[in-house]
Amino acid sequence: GTNSTRLLISAPGMPEVRLMRITRLGQGVDASARLDPGAIARTLAVLTEYRGLMDRHGVERARLVATSAVRDAANGDEFLLAASDVVGVRAELLDGAAEGALAFAGATASLDLPPAGVAIIDIGGGSTELVTGAGALREISLDLGCVRLTERYLHHDPPQGDELDAAVRFIGAELDRAAAALPALAEEGLTLVGLAGTVSTLGALALGLSHYDRARIHHFVLHEPVVADWCDRLAAESSAARGRRPGMAPGREDVIVGGALVLREAMGRFGFDRCVVSEADILDGIVASLSAQ
Repeated sequence: GTNSTRLLISAPGMPEVRLMRITRLGQGVDASARLDPGAIARTLAVLTEYRGLMDRHGVERARLVATSAVRDAANGDEFLLAASDVVGVRAELLDGAAEGALAFAGATASLDLPPAGVAIIDIGGGSTELVTGAGALREISLDLGCVRLTERYLHHDPPQGDELDAAVRFIGAELDRAAAALPALAEEGLTLVGLAGTVSTLGALALGLSHYDRARIHHFVLHEPVVADWCDRLAAESSAARGRRPGMAPGREDVIVGGALVLREAMGRFGFDRCVVSEADILDGIVASLSAQ
């Protein structure tokens, strides 16, 4: 991903292995349209670590996927070749539709809700996918991500009011695109399910967790006033102060405001008064796709 590189190893009868490393592969991509050599090196180092874990766990089938940052980078193909060599699996570049569909499959598999009654928001580092399951599966990928928004608009620490206003205007324009493409978002009775690091971190902050606890975060409900409150609080303090907060994932403190703005504005734009946090996401969708083969 644009901000993090993650691994899921899963098999019947064994505990899952889930790992996340902040590698910031998308560093500078919004401005330069190229992957930075340092970011590539960080990511390949983590992929090397993951390959070792895969070997130790006897992984037999795997998928390796890349998303927004690599889509936007002129040298994305070079990275995909290097990543394929390191992992020994052909790296796939997902388009926004495929990314959204896999995220939806992963997030809804364990929900006690019919897929038709669910809307997914997957807030990544470079893009945000919105997916609805009413009727045929429909998805849109927006140029909204916590890294992209931070690099483009939030230049001060903490961000200034005019920077926040500019980010909100851009978010609004992208959400207008989503409203036109996915009219089902306006339907009453939908449950919003939020995925990825921004939403998980907001859940951890709201719970006051001193360390990551997947069982408590998974399916925790974030109400709209709580999201708005945390958005204001985080935007008013420095990244160093955010980093000291219990529940803040290390490496996310400098981009969390951009992601929180996306969630707050999406909930307001489409009238969602709550968001269910899901720790099951695109990785679970990828594992399910392998199981179906």
